[in-house]
Amino acid sequence: MPAESTASAPVLLAVGETMAMLAPADGGGVVDAVDFLVDAGGAESNVAAHAAAGGMTARWVSRLGADALGDRVLRQVAARGIDVSGVVRDADRPTGLYVKDPGRGVRYYRRGSAASALGETDAEALALDDVAVLHVSGITAALSPSARAFLVAAMARARSRGVVVSFDVNHRAALWSAAEAAPVLADLAVRADVVFVGRDEAEALWATPRDSDVRALFPDVPELVVKDGDVGATVFAGAARTFVPALRVEVLDAVGAGDAFAGGYLAARSRGLDASARLAAGHDRAALTLRTYGDSLHDSGSRPGADRPS
Repeated sequence: MPAESTASAPVLLAVGETMAMLAPADGGGVVDAVDFLVDAGGAESNVAAHAAAGGMTARWVSRLGADALGDRVLRQVAARGIDVSGVVRDADRPTGLYVKDPGRGVRYYRRGSAASALGETDAEALALDDVAVLHVSGITAALSPSARAFLVAAMARARSRGVVVSFDVNHRAALWSAAEAAPVLADLAVRADVVFVGRDEAEALWATPRDSDVRALFPDVPELVVKDGDVGATVFAGAARTFVPALRVEVLDAVGAGDAFAGGYLAARSRGLDASARLAAGHDRAALTLRTYGDSLHDSGSRPGADRPS
């Protein structure tokens, strides 16, 4: 359960696909693995978990198949202290699956998944009355045209109600090319109040090699966070610019670190902390994930790894 949660804690609602994740338990390759970890993995629910650990009340909404993997995902996400009561079960479409093969990449089995059927009707059904922050990511826009429409409608509806909209660019090259994604993700970014983007990700999408270039591209985003891997992260808020260097940790698996950063940052933001403290909180949560196999908060798979910066 969340470490600091209270009944009056600010509510973060995260919306987007979470899949079942299969990975070798020892961190080796799929072909030779004997034991596998089956976990729930999704950018938005990951952010919710880290925000909950930081003291927010976290909710996650999406669509899951009415299948065993969906049952398992729902149970595992709920076990992280996240309210899953708004999740819709779809009897006609499966829960998405992805397989992590260390050293060889990730393979997704999500085409036609339940979450790809998200649409504007789902956006209208979101309960926003007590929500402080709506968190979404660009992954949703890549799933299907209807999911893209859902994202636009959900962001607009939240902002019209005074809900802070948090958007993580999260370009996934396996889902769509940079050329296809760039204009869509830029359009979504300007619809948000808080935007998270990797410096290298922004360069690939929009030819913006420096964090200042990213800010020049999005001058009107109220709060723009540019993450630069093992260097650190910068937040631009109005005319102010604040940088905090990354931590050095033993890295086992980098997947999910960006989500952890966003969750830590948003939790610190909800407590009214300043820009430096928000960035530091993001780095702290990312460091936990970098030292863990899988996308979730458990550390049962941790073992010594290469000493690399977060």
